[in-house]
Amino acid sequence: MSESQLWSFSGRTSRSRYFLIGVIAFLLKSNIDRIIATYFFHHRWGVLNYWFPFPGVSSPWQLKGAEANLSLTLLAASLPFIWLGVAQTVRRLRDCEQPLWLSVMFFIPFANLLFFGVLCCWPSEEGSQQLRTGTSIEARSAGFWHRVSDPEQLAAAILATIAASVVGFLLVLLGTQFQGNYGWSLFLAVPFCLGLFSVLILSYRAPRTMGECLMVSIAPVVLIGLALLLLAFEGVICILMAAPLALGISAIAGVMGYWIQVTRWSGRPITMGIVLVMMPFVMGVDKKVQGEPPLLVVHSSIDIEAPPEVVWGKVVTITEIPEPRGWLFHTGIAYPLRATMIGTGVGAVRRCQFTTGAFVEPIQVWDAPRLLRFGVTENPAPLEELTPYHHIEPPHLKGYFVSHEGQFELTRLWGNRTRLTGTTWYTDRIWPSAYWQLWSDYIVHRIHMRVLRHIQIEAESASRAGNH
Repeated sequence: MSESQLWSFSGRTSRSRYFLIGVIAFLLKSNIDRIIATYFFHHRWGVLNYWFPFPGVSSPWQLKGAEANLSLTLLAASLPFIWLGVAQTVRRLRDCEQPLWLSVMFFIPFANLLFFGVLCCWPSEEGSQQLRTGTSIEARSAGFWHRVSDPEQLAAAILATIAASVVGFLLVLLGTQFQGNYGWSLFLAVPFCLGLFSVLILSYRAPRTMGECLMVSIAPVVLIGLALLLLAFEGVICILMAAPLALGISAIAGVMGYWIQVTRWSGRPITMGIVLVMMPFVMGVDKKVQGEPPLLVVHSSIDIEAPPEVVWGKVVTITEIPEPRGWLFHTGIAYPLRATMIGTGVGAVRRCQFTTGAFVEPIQVWDAPRLLRFGVTENPAPLEELTPYHHIEPPHLKGYFVSHEGQFELTRLWGNRTRLTGTTWYTDRIWPSAYWQLWSDYIVHRIHMRVLRHIQIEAESASRAGNH
Protein backbone atom coordinates (compact mmCIF):
# COMPACT_ATOMS: atom_id res chain seq x y z
CA MET A 1 0.00 0.00 0.00
CA SER A 2 1.44 3.36 -1.02
CA GLU A 3 1.57 6.36 1.29
CA SER A 4 -1.22 8.07 -0.63
CA GLN A 5 -3.50 5.07 -0.04
CA LEU A 6 -3.08 5.43 3.71
CA TRP A 7 -4.86 8.78 3.69
CA SER A 8 -7.23 8.28 0.74
CA PHE A 9 -10.95 7.59 1.15
CA SER A 10 -11.12 5.90 -2.26
CA GLY A 11 -10.15 2.31 -2.94
CA ARG A 12 -10.28 -0.75 -0.71
CA THR A 13 -8.36 -2.14 2.29
CA SER A 14 -8.16 -5.85 3.07
CA ARG A 15 -8.85 -7.08 6.59
CA SER A 16 -5.20 -8.03 7.22
CA ARG A 17 -3.98 -4.56 6.22
CA TYR A 18 -6.75 -2.92 8.20
CA PHE A 19 -5.72 -4.86 11.31
CA LEU A 20 -2.03 -4.06 10.82
CA ILE A 21 -2.64 -0.35 10.22
CA GLY A 22 -4.97 -0.16 13.22
CA VAL A 23 -2.55 -1.83 15.63
CA ILE A 24 0.46 0.20 14.49
CA ALA A 25 -1.51 3.45 14.63
CA PHE A 26 -2.79 2.66 18.13
CA LEU A 27 0.67 1.81 19.47
CA LEU A 28 2.12 4.97 17.92
CA LYS A 29 -0.67 7.23 19.14
CA SER A 30 -0.79 5.80 22.67
CA ASN A 31 2.94 6.37 23.12
CA ILE A 32 2.75 9.91 21.73
CA ASP A 33 -0.13 10.69 24.10
CA ARG A 34 1.72 9.15 27.03
CA ILE A 35 4.82 11.25 26.31
CA ILE A 36 2.77 14.44 25.99
CA ALA A 37 0.78 13.79 29.17
CA THR A 38 3.74 12.59 31.27
CA TYR A 39 6.57 14.91 30.26
CA PHE A 40 4.69 18.10 29.41
CA PHE A 41 1.68 18.02 31.73
CA HIS A 42 2.89 15.65 34.51
CA HIS A 43 -0.30 13.62 34.20
CA ARG A 44 -0.31 9.80 34.32
CA TRP A 45 -1.74 8.41 31.09
CA GLY A 46 -2.68 4.85 30.21
CA VAL A 47 -4.94 2.95 27.84
CA LEU A 48 -8.03 3.31 30.05
CA ASN A 49 -7.65 7.09 30.01
CA TYR A 50 -9.02 7.10 26.47
CA TRP A 51 -12.42 6.25 27.95
CA PHE A 52 -12.05 7.82 31.40
CA PRO A 53 -9.40 10.56 31.08
CA PHE A 54 -10.26 12.50 34.24
CA PRO A 55 -12.07 10.74 37.14
CA GLY A 56 -15.08 12.67 38.38
CA VAL A 57 -15.36 14.76 35.21
CA SER A 58 -18.51 13.85 33.28
CA SER A 59 -18.50 16.67 30.73
CA PRO A 60 -15.78 18.39 28.68
CA TRP A 61 -17.18 21.73 29.84
CA GLN A 62 -16.03 20.91 33.38
CA LEU A 63 -12.37 20.79 32.31
CA LYS A 64 -10.25 23.68 33.55
CA GLY A 65 -6.61 24.68 33.70
CA ALA A 66 -4.06 21.97 33.02
CA GLU A 67 -6.72 19.34 32.29
CA ALA A 68 -8.30 21.52 29.59
CA ASN A 69 -4.90 22.28 28.05
CA LEU A 70 -3.97 18.59 28.07
CA SER A 71 -7.26 17.66 26.38
CA LEU A 72 -6.81 20.27 23.63
CA THR A 73 -3.22 19.19 23.04
CA LEU A 74 -4.15 15.51 22.78
CA LEU A 75 -7.05 16.39 20.48
CA ALA A 76 -4.70 18.31 18.17
CA ALA A 77 -2.22 15.41 18.18
CA SER A 78 -4.99 12.95 17.35
CA LEU A 79 -6.26 14.72 14.21
CA PRO A 80 -3.96 12.83 11.78
CA PHE A 81 -4.91 9.54 13.44
CA ILE A 82 -8.62 10.36 13.19
CA TRP A 83 -8.22 11.08 9.47
CA LEU A 84 -6.26 7.83 9.01
CA GLY A 85 -8.76 5.78 11.01
CA VAL A 86 -11.85 7.08 9.22
CA ALA A 87 -10.19 6.76 5.79
CA GLN A 88 -9.16 3.15 6.38
CA THR A 89 -12.56 2.30 7.89
CA VAL A 90 -14.33 3.65 4.80
CA ARG A 91 -11.99 1.63 2.56
CA ARG A 92 -12.54 -1.52 4.66
CA LEU A 93 -16.33 -1.09 4.54
CA ARG A 94 -16.12 -0.70 0.77
CA ASP A 95 -14.06 -3.89 0.59
CA CYS A 96 -16.75 -5.69 2.63
CA GLU A 97 -19.46 -4.04 0.49
CA GLN A 98 -21.13 -2.56 3.58
CA PRO A 99 -22.75 0.91 3.87
CA LEU A 100 -20.08 3.59 4.25
CA TRP A 101 -22.15 5.46 6.83
CA LEU A 102 -21.20 2.71 9.31
CA SER A 103 -17.87 4.53 9.62
CA VAL A 104 -19.56 6.68 12.30
CA MET A 105 -19.02 3.69 14.60
CA PHE A 106 -15.37 4.74 14.66
CA PHE A 107 -16.36 7.56 17.07
CA ILE A 108 -18.57 5.59 19.49
CA PRO A 109 -16.70 4.54 22.68
CA PHE A 110 -16.53 0.82 23.44
CA ALA A 111 -18.65 -0.04 20.39
CA ASN A 112 -15.76 1.03 18.17
CA LEU A 113 -13.60 -1.75 19.63
CA LEU A 114 -16.15 -4.39 18.70
CA PHE A 115 -16.62 -2.71 15.31
CA PHE A 116 -12.86 -2.82 14.67
CA GLY A 117 -12.77 -6.52 15.57
CA VAL A 118 -15.68 -7.31 13.25
CA LEU A 119 -14.07 -5.48 10.33
CA CYS A 120 -10.78 -7.28 10.98
CA CYS A 121 -12.57 -10.64 10.70
CA TRP A 122 -15.10 -9.84 7.97
CA PRO A 123 -13.94 -11.33 4.64
CA SER A 124 -13.91 -9.37 1.40
CA GLU A 125 -17.09 -10.06 -0.53
CA GLU A 126 -16.72 -12.17 -3.62
CA GLY A 127 -18.69 -9.52 -5.38
CA SER A 128 -15.85 -7.06 -4.95
CA GLN A 129 -13.62 -9.27 -7.11
CA GLN A 130 -16.40 -9.68 -9.65
CA LEU A 131 -16.97 -5.94 -9.74
CA ARG A 132 -13.30 -5.30 -10.56
CA THR A 133 -13.50 -7.81 -13.45
CA GLY A 134 -16.68 -6.30 -14.87
CA THR A 135 -19.30 -8.71 -13.49
CA SER A 136 -22.80 -7.24 -13.31
CA ILE A 137 -24.46 -6.07 -10.14
CA GLU A 138 -27.12 -8.78 -10.46
CA ALA A 139 -24.43 -11.45 -10.14
CA ARG A 140 -23.48 -10.07 -6.75
CA SER A 141 -27.00 -10.05 -5.32
CA ALA A 142 -26.51 -13.26 -3.32
CA GLY A 143 -23.83 -11.77 -1.06
CA PHE A 144 -24.00 -11.68 2.73
CA TRP A 145 -25.15 -8.08 3.03
CA HIS A 146 -27.84 -8.65 0.44
CA ARG A 147 -29.32 -11.28 2.71
CA VAL A 148 -28.92 -9.25 5.89
CA SER A 149 -30.25 -6.05 4.31
CA ASP A 150 -33.51 -7.78 3.47
CA PRO A 151 -36.03 -5.96 5.73
CA GLU A 152 -37.50 -9.15 7.16
CA GLN A 153 -34.14 -10.75 7.95
CA LEU A 154 -32.64 -7.54 9.28
CA ALA A 155 -35.65 -7.14 11.56
CA ALA A 156 -35.10 -10.70 12.79
CA ALA A 157 -31.46 -9.94 13.66
CA ILE A 158 -32.40 -6.75 15.50
CA LEU A 159 -35.27 -8.47 17.30
CA ALA A 160 -33.07 -11.38 18.33
CA THR A 161 -30.37 -9.10 19.72
CA ILE A 162 -32.70 -6.73 21.55
CA ALA A 163 -34.92 -9.46 22.98
CA ALA A 164 -31.98 -11.47 24.30
CA SER A 165 -30.29 -8.33 25.66
CA VAL A 166 -33.38 -7.19 27.57
CA VAL A 167 -34.02 -10.64 29.03
CA GLY A 168 -30.35 -11.06 29.92
CA PHE A 169 -30.07 -7.64 31.53
CA LEU A 170 -33.07 -8.36 33.75
CA LEU A 171 -31.64 -11.76 34.72
CA VAL A 172 -28.26 -10.21 35.57
CA LEU A 173 -29.91 -7.56 37.76
CA LEU A 174 -32.05 -10.21 39.45
CA GLY A 175 -29.03 -12.36 40.21
CA THR A 176 -26.62 -9.64 41.35
CA GLN A 177 -28.72 -6.83 42.81
CA PHE A 178 -31.51 -8.86 44.44
CA GLN A 179 -30.12 -12.35 45.02
CA GLY A 180 -26.46 -11.42 45.45
CA ASN A 181 -25.61 -14.45 43.32
CA TYR A 182 -22.34 -14.39 41.37
CA GLY A 183 -22.38 -18.06 40.53
CA TRP A 184 -22.62 -20.69 37.82
CA SER A 185 -26.03 -19.51 36.65
CA LEU A 186 -24.85 -15.91 36.16
CA PHE A 187 -21.60 -16.58 34.32
CA LEU A 188 -22.47 -19.83 32.50
CA ALA A 189 -26.23 -20.45 32.28
CA VAL A 190 -27.28 -16.89 31.41
CA PRO A 191 -24.74 -16.36 28.56
CA PHE A 192 -25.54 -19.82 27.17
CA CYS A 193 -29.29 -19.27 27.19
CA LEU A 194 -28.96 -15.79 25.65
CA GLY A 195 -26.68 -17.02 22.87
CA LEU A 196 -28.97 -19.92 22.03
CA PHE A 197 -32.15 -17.86 22.41
CA SER A 198 -30.93 -15.12 20.07
CA VAL A 199 -29.86 -17.61 17.36
CA LEU A 200 -33.17 -19.47 17.49
CA ILE A 201 -35.06 -16.20 17.06
CA LEU A 202 -32.79 -15.17 14.21
CA SER A 203 -33.25 -18.46 12.35
CA TYR A 204 -36.94 -18.94 13.08
CA ARG A 205 -38.11 -18.24 9.50
CA ALA A 206 -34.94 -18.86 7.49
CA PRO A 207 -31.66 -20.72 8.03
CA ARG A 208 -28.57 -18.63 8.81
CA THR A 209 -24.85 -19.13 8.29
CA MET A 210 -22.45 -20.01 11.08
CA GLY A 211 -20.99 -16.49 11.02
CA GLU A 212 -24.40 -14.87 11.36
CA CYS A 213 -25.31 -17.15 14.27
CA LEU A 214 -22.05 -16.41 16.10
CA MET A 215 -22.39 -12.64 15.71
CA VAL A 216 -25.96 -12.61 16.99
CA SER A 217 -25.11 -14.96 19.87
CA ILE A 218 -22.37 -12.73 21.33
CA ALA A 219 -24.04 -9.37 20.60
CA PRO A 220 -26.41 -9.52 23.65
CA VAL A 221 -23.47 -10.21 26.00
CA VAL A 222 -21.63 -7.15 24.65
CA LEU A 223 -24.70 -4.93 24.93
CA ILE A 224 -25.42 -6.10 28.48
CA GLY A 225 -21.84 -5.31 29.50
CA LEU A 226 -22.15 -1.79 28.07
CA ALA A 227 -25.50 -1.30 29.80
CA LEU A 228 -24.12 -2.40 33.18
CA LEU A 229 -21.28 0.08 32.78
CA LEU A 230 -23.33 3.05 31.54
CA LEU A 231 -26.10 2.52 34.12
CA ALA A 232 -23.55 2.37 36.98
CA PHE A 233 -24.19 -1.24 38.02
CA GLU A 234 -20.64 -2.45 37.30
CA GLY A 235 -17.19 -1.10 36.54
CA VAL A 236 -14.82 -1.64 33.64
CA ILE A 237 -12.44 -4.08 35.35
CA CYS A 238 -15.07 -6.56 36.53
CA ILE A 239 -16.81 -6.52 33.14
CA LEU A 240 -13.51 -7.17 31.36
CA MET A 241 -12.69 -10.01 33.75
CA ALA A 242 -16.03 -11.69 33.10
CA ALA A 243 -15.98 -11.05 29.34
CA PRO A 244 -13.79 -14.00 28.20
CA LEU A 245 -15.96 -16.49 30.07
CA ALA A 246 -19.32 -14.98 29.06
CA LEU A 247 -18.36 -14.43 25.41
CA GLY A 248 -16.90 -17.92 25.12
CA ILE A 249 -20.04 -19.56 26.53
CA SER A 250 -22.36 -17.48 24.33
CA ALA A 251 -20.27 -18.37 21.25
CA ILE A 252 -20.59 -22.08 22.10
CA ALA A 253 -24.35 -21.56 22.39
CA GLY A 254 -24.30 -19.83 18.99
CA VAL A 255 -22.66 -22.88 17.41
CA MET A 256 -25.23 -25.16 19.05
CA GLY A 257 -28.02 -22.89 17.83
CA TYR A 258 -26.66 -23.10 14.31
CA TRP A 259 -26.79 -26.91 14.35
CA ILE A 260 -30.25 -26.91 15.94
CA GLN A 261 -31.60 -24.71 13.14
CA VAL A 262 -30.05 -27.06 10.58
CA THR A 263 -32.04 -29.97 12.03
CA ARG A 264 -35.25 -27.88 11.88
CA TRP A 265 -36.29 -29.17 15.31
CA SER A 266 -39.88 -28.01 15.82
CA GLY A 267 -39.84 -27.99 19.60
CA ARG A 268 -37.16 -25.35 20.04
CA PRO A 269 -39.42 -22.29 20.74
CA ILE A 270 -41.33 -24.07 23.52
CA THR A 271 -38.15 -25.47 25.05
CA MET A 272 -36.39 -22.10 25.10
CA GLY A 273 -39.48 -20.43 26.53
CA ILE A 274 -39.52 -22.92 29.40
CA VAL A 275 -35.79 -22.40 30.02
CA LEU A 276 -36.13 -18.60 30.17
CA VAL A 277 -39.12 -18.81 32.53
CA MET A 278 -37.21 -21.20 34.81
CA MET A 279 -33.98 -19.16 34.85
CA PRO A 280 -34.94 -16.96 37.87
CA PHE A 281 -35.67 -20.08 39.90
CA VAL A 282 -32.46 -21.73 38.73
CA MET A 283 -30.49 -18.69 39.88
CA GLY A 284 -32.14 -18.82 43.29
CA VAL A 285 -31.43 -22.53 43.69
CA ASP A 286 -27.87 -22.05 42.44
CA LYS A 287 -27.07 -19.74 45.35
CA LYS A 288 -28.43 -22.22 47.91
CA VAL A 289 -26.50 -25.23 46.58
CA GLN A 290 -23.16 -23.50 46.04
CA GLY A 291 -21.84 -24.51 49.44
CA GLU A 292 -18.78 -23.02 51.08
CA PRO A 293 -16.10 -21.65 48.73
CA PRO A 294 -12.75 -23.46 48.79
CA LEU A 295 -9.93 -22.05 50.91
CA LEU A 296 -7.28 -20.84 48.48
CA VAL A 297 -3.63 -20.12 49.20
CA VAL A 298 -0.97 -18.07 47.42
CA HIS A 299 2.75 -18.21 48.21
CA SER A 300 5.28 -15.66 46.96
CA SER A 301 9.02 -15.56 47.75
CA ILE A 302 12.01 -13.29 47.31
CA ASP A 303 15.69 -13.66 48.28
CA ILE A 304 17.18 -10.76 50.22
CA GLU A 305 20.86 -9.87 50.68
CA ALA A 306 20.46 -9.32 54.43
CA PRO A 307 20.29 -11.54 57.55
CA PRO A 308 16.89 -12.55 59.02
CA GLU A 309 17.43 -10.30 62.05
CA VAL A 310 17.51 -7.24 59.79
CA VAL A 311 14.66 -8.41 57.56
CA TRP A 312 12.43 -9.12 60.57
CA GLY A 313 12.41 -5.47 61.59
CA LYS A 314 11.27 -4.44 58.12
CA VAL A 315 8.52 -7.08 58.17
CA VAL A 316 7.03 -6.08 61.52
CA THR A 317 6.60 -2.45 60.45
CA ILE A 318 6.41 -1.69 56.74
CA THR A 319 7.21 1.90 55.87
CA GLU A 320 5.46 3.90 53.17
CA ILE A 321 5.64 2.01 49.86
CA PRO A 322 6.21 4.18 46.76
CA GLU A 323 3.53 4.57 44.12
CA PRO A 324 3.20 1.48 41.88
CA ARG A 325 4.51 1.59 38.32
CA GLY A 326 2.75 -1.42 36.79
CA TRP A 327 -0.57 -1.20 34.95
CA LEU A 328 -2.49 -3.47 37.33
CA PHE A 329 -2.73 -1.12 40.29
CA HIS A 330 -3.81 1.78 38.08
CA THR A 331 -7.04 -0.02 37.19
CA GLY A 332 -8.63 0.38 40.62
CA ILE A 333 -7.31 -2.86 42.20
CA ALA A 334 -6.53 -2.17 45.88
CA TYR A 335 -2.84 -2.22 46.80
CA PRO A 336 -0.90 -1.87 50.08
CA LEU A 337 0.54 1.46 51.23
CA ARG A 338 2.09 0.71 54.64
CA ALA A 339 1.74 -1.52 57.73
CA THR A 340 1.97 -0.60 61.40
CA MET A 341 2.12 -2.79 64.51
CA ILE A 342 0.36 -2.02 67.78
CA GLY A 343 2.16 -3.94 70.53
CA THR A 344 4.53 -6.90 70.23
CA GLY A 345 4.19 -10.67 70.44
CA VAL A 346 1.04 -12.77 70.21
CA GLY A 347 -2.02 -10.57 70.64
CA ALA A 348 -0.47 -7.52 68.98
CA VAL A 349 -2.50 -6.01 66.15
CA ARG A 350 -1.13 -5.29 62.70
CA ARG A 351 -2.88 -2.75 60.49
CA CYS A 352 -2.07 -3.07 56.80
CA GLN A 353 -3.31 0.04 55.03
CA PHE A 354 -4.56 -0.44 51.44
CA THR A 355 -5.90 2.17 49.05
CA THR A 356 -9.48 1.12 49.90
CA GLY A 357 -9.05 0.76 53.68
CA ALA A 358 -7.16 -1.20 56.33
CA PHE A 359 -6.83 -4.94 56.98
CA VAL A 360 -6.94 -5.52 60.75
CA GLU A 361 -4.66 -8.46 61.55
CA PRO A 362 -4.26 -9.81 65.13
CA ILE A 363 -0.94 -11.65 65.55
CA GLN A 364 -1.25 -15.41 66.09
CA VAL A 365 2.42 -16.47 65.92
CA TRP A 366 5.40 -14.23 66.81
CA ASP A 367 8.55 -16.28 66.35
CA ALA A 368 11.31 -13.75 65.70
CA PRO A 369 13.11 -13.82 63.35
CA ARG A 370 11.47 -16.80 61.65
CA LEU A 371 7.68 -16.55 61.45
CA LEU A 372 5.00 -13.86 61.76
CA ARG A 373 1.47 -15.22 61.31
CA PHE A 374 -1.74 -13.26 61.69
CA GLY A 375 -5.48 -13.62 61.25
CA VAL A 376 -7.70 -11.09 59.50
CA THR A 377 -10.73 -9.62 61.26
CA GLU A 378 -11.51 -6.74 58.87
CA ASN A 379 -11.31 -6.73 55.05
CA PRO A 380 -11.60 -3.54 52.96
CA ALA A 381 -13.01 -3.58 49.43
CA PRO A 382 -10.78 -5.47 46.98
CA LEU A 383 -10.95 -2.65 44.42
CA GLU A 384 -12.34 0.74 43.55
CA GLU A 385 -14.41 0.23 40.40
CA LEU A 386 -13.21 2.06 37.30
CA THR A 387 -16.35 3.80 36.11
CA PRO A 388 -17.51 6.99 34.34
CA TYR A 389 -19.21 7.95 37.58
CA HIS A 390 -17.71 9.23 40.80
CA HIS A 391 -18.23 6.04 42.81
CA ILE A 392 -20.25 2.81 42.60
CA GLU A 393 -20.51 -0.15 44.97
CA PRO A 394 -21.58 -3.42 43.31
CA PRO A 395 -22.56 -6.13 45.81
CA HIS A 396 -19.48 -8.24 45.05
CA LEU A 397 -17.20 -5.64 46.64
CA LYS A 398 -18.40 -6.57 50.13
CA GLY A 399 -17.95 -10.03 51.61
CA TYR A 400 -17.17 -11.97 48.44
CA PHE A 401 -13.37 -11.80 48.39
CA VAL A 402 -12.26 -12.44 51.99
CA SER A 403 -8.72 -12.77 53.33
CA HIS A 404 -8.62 -15.11 56.37
CA GLU A 405 -4.96 -15.46 57.33
CA GLY A 406 -1.51 -14.40 56.27
CA GLN A 407 2.09 -14.90 57.27
CA PHE A 408 5.71 -13.94 56.61
CA GLU A 409 8.23 -16.76 56.86
CA LEU A 410 11.98 -16.00 57.00
CA THR A 411 14.47 -18.71 56.02
CA ARG A 412 18.20 -18.18 56.60
CA LEU A 413 20.28 -18.84 53.47
CA TRP A 414 23.98 -19.36 52.95
CA GLY A 415 26.00 -16.13 52.84
CA ASN A 416 23.96 -14.32 55.51
CA ARG A 417 20.98 -14.03 53.17
CA THR A 418 17.25 -14.51 53.76
CA ARG A 419 14.41 -16.03 51.78
CA LEU A 420 11.24 -14.15 52.64
CA THR A 421 7.96 -15.92 51.79
CA GLY A 422 4.59 -14.22 52.01
CA THR A 423 1.43 -16.35 52.19
CA THR A 424 -2.25 -15.47 52.05
CA TRP A 425 -5.22 -17.77 52.69
CA TYR A 426 -8.46 -16.45 51.22
CA THR A 427 -11.88 -17.40 49.86
CA ASP A 428 -13.79 -15.99 46.89
CA ARG A 429 -17.56 -16.52 46.68
CA ILE A 430 -17.70 -15.98 42.92
CA TRP A 431 -18.14 -19.04 40.72
CA PRO A 432 -16.90 -20.97 38.80
CA SER A 433 -14.05 -20.92 41.28
CA ALA A 434 -11.42 -22.31 38.89
CA TYR A 435 -11.94 -19.42 36.46
CA TRP A 436 -11.96 -16.59 38.99
CA GLN A 437 -9.02 -18.10 40.87
CA LEU A 438 -6.87 -17.37 37.81
CA TRP A 439 -7.55 -13.67 38.34
CA SER A 440 -7.47 -13.61 42.16
CA ASP A 441 -4.26 -15.66 42.49
CA TYR A 442 -2.51 -13.35 40.03
CA ILE A 443 -3.67 -10.22 41.85
CA VAL A 444 -2.75 -11.56 45.31
CA HIS A 445 0.70 -12.57 44.01
CA ARG A 446 1.25 -9.07 42.60
CA ILE A 447 0.26 -7.58 45.97
CA HIS A 448 2.70 -9.93 47.71
CA MET A 449 5.54 -8.92 45.39
CA ARG A 450 4.87 -5.23 45.88
CA VAL A 451 5.37 -5.70 49.65
CA LEU A 452 8.25 -8.16 49.38
CA ARG A 453 10.26 -5.99 46.99
CA HIS A 454 9.81 -3.00 49.27
CA ILE A 455 11.03 -5.03 52.27
CA GLN A 456 13.96 -6.25 50.15
CA ILE A 457 15.03 -2.70 49.30
CA GLU A 458 14.68 -1.51 52.91
CA ALA A 459 16.45 -4.52 54.44
CA GLU A 460 19.34 -4.52 51.98
CA SER A 461 19.85 -0.80 52.48
CA ALA A 462 19.86 -1.24 56.28
CA SER A 463 22.27 -4.19 56.00
CA ARG A 464 24.73 -2.23 53.87
CA ALA A 465 24.56 0.72 56.27
CA GLY A 466 25.22 -1.61 59.22
CA ASN A 467 28.25 -3.14 57.52
CA HIS A 468 29.77 0.29 57.07
